Amino acid sequence: MTGGKIAQVPDGRGHRGIRDSRVVLLTVTAGAVNAVSFLALGKVFSSVITGNLVLLGVAATTHVSSEAIHSGVALAGYAAGVLAGAPLAARGGDDPGAWPPSVTTTLAAELCVMAGFSVGWELSDGHPRGGAQMALLIVLAAAMGMQSAAVRRLGQMSSTYLTSTLTGVLAGLVTRTRPDGLARSLGALAALVVGAVAGGILTRSAYAWLPAVILLPPALVIVGSVTDGSGRPDARD
Repeated sequence: MTGGKIAQVPDGRGHRGIRDSRVVLLTVTAGAVNAVSFLALGKVFSSVITGNLVLLGVAATTHVSSEAIHSGVALAGYAAGVLAGAPLAARGGDDPGAWPPSVTTTLAAELCVMAGFSVGWELSDGHPRGGAQMALLIVLAAAMGMQSAAVRRLGQMSSTYLTSTLTGVLAGLVTRTRPDGLARSLGALAALVVGAVAGGILTRSAYAWLPAVILLPPALVIVGSVTDGSGRPDARD
């Protein structure tokens, strides 16, 4: 009891629900980003890096240099994003609570990177070619690497690559067990598809609006975490 009032104990389930909803929201961006990178940046993915590794191997057998170059650029950009984002996300110790302030910091850095992509995207009129295409691809892949590093800080979950998430859902279905974070997993899978549909439509038909789809989800997550105090350095669970 402090100052005549009983100290409020945060609800762990409430924290997890907020965390999970934010991860799902970030997955919308991943879906849109991967759609635009596949449709407009060389038919590779910005965050599904295992797929790019396969494409890199296929390019080696078919001797198609453009496929190898695009796959390599996406891989390099993603790796750079993880290398930059992981140290940011790791700050603050090992037990910072449901939403560490360092995650918000990393997502803010990612948002700046994607803002740079958005400027380049608009300047290219949604049809980047040559060096501009490569530059936008590496920037977008780097942003996804940073987002992956940020969400990985939260535990065994992802907002950018969901093969493991789908495996867990299907395994739980056939074994009649409830996987941890089932609602988050289902939400993330749906959000990925929704983001990809939106990103695909805008890339094809309304390129000027694409930045809104990829920037809005992380912006909302950042604002929400700062508003509720979890994104501030002095926040405590």
